[in-house]
Amino acid sequence: MPMTKPSGAVAAQRKPRDDEVDVYGVTHIGNVRKVNQDHFLICQLEKRVRIFQTSLPNGDAFAPVGERMAFLAMVADGVGGGSKGEAAARLALHAVTEYVALSMRAYHTLDTTDDQAFLDALQEAAWKGHARVVAEAEGDPDLRGMATTLTLWLAVWPRAYLLQVGDSRFYQFANGGLMRLSRDQTMAQELVDQGVLQHSTAFQTRWANVLSSSIGGSQTAPVVTRMDQEWDTVWMLCSDGLTKHVSDDRIAERLGSMTSAKQVCHNLLQDALDDGGSDNISVIVGRDVKKEE
Repeated sequence: MPMTKPSGAVAAQRKPRDDEVDVYGVTHIGNVRKVNQDHFLICQLEKRVRIFQTSLPNGDAFAPVGERMAFLAMVADGVGGGSKGEAAARLALHAVTEYVALSMRAYHTLDTTDDQAFLDALQEAAWKGHARVVAEAEGDPDLRGMATTLTLWLAVWPRAYLLQVGDSRFYQFANGGLMRLSRDQTMAQELVDQGVLQHSTAFQTRWANVLSSSIGGSQTAPVVTRMDQEWDTVWMLCSDGLTKHVSDDRIAERLGSMTSAKQVCHNLLQDALDDGGSDNISVIVGRDVKKEE
């Protein structure tokens, strides 16, 4: 069900230019696994202007011209063993990107003060990805049982939208503090919510690795959260291969001292590898850094 994160009014500010967007992603097989079942994607959705013919001299010098409508980042952590998880993650990202891109083509006709259209589009994108993975699994016996997490961040300045299925996480770092805005969709978290297990011990049990919701799995419960964007706020998506080994305190320390998205992604990756790297690791970090006009 769509959710809205409470926040104050967003000051009327200009949209960041392309050169003010600092974003980077990395994925690694880890120290133990033989296959990397993670996939990530970072892309910019544009309203394109393509010139087919003109009498202007050097008219092709400014064609095509793209106006950024939105920024999209996704992490998918496949499950199912062998190549199944990799296939599920890849299929989900393809399907979701395709659907979101098609939906955003009508962005300039939408009332941007009413974001219900974006909430609905992201819910539908998750279901499209789920349907694609299920259909492929049904058509190929070698792919049966595959599934994937999906955590997606869509920035439509001055708002942003978080879509989550599974336990890949989304963090936000602002004003010196780290906040996790996603909720793990695992059996461990469900048992904690029901009061069956204590939070301090639940994530050391086998239920911590059992998803209660996934793309392609038996249960899918996409959650969409709306938030406001602000300059210099850092956001991060990651698979659980990072958070198994790197604490929230360490993540906060790294994000608080970052010099660039690329630098902090590699530092966090190395932290996870140094602590064992027992799973595939994927990290995307981004922020908007205002420059002189």
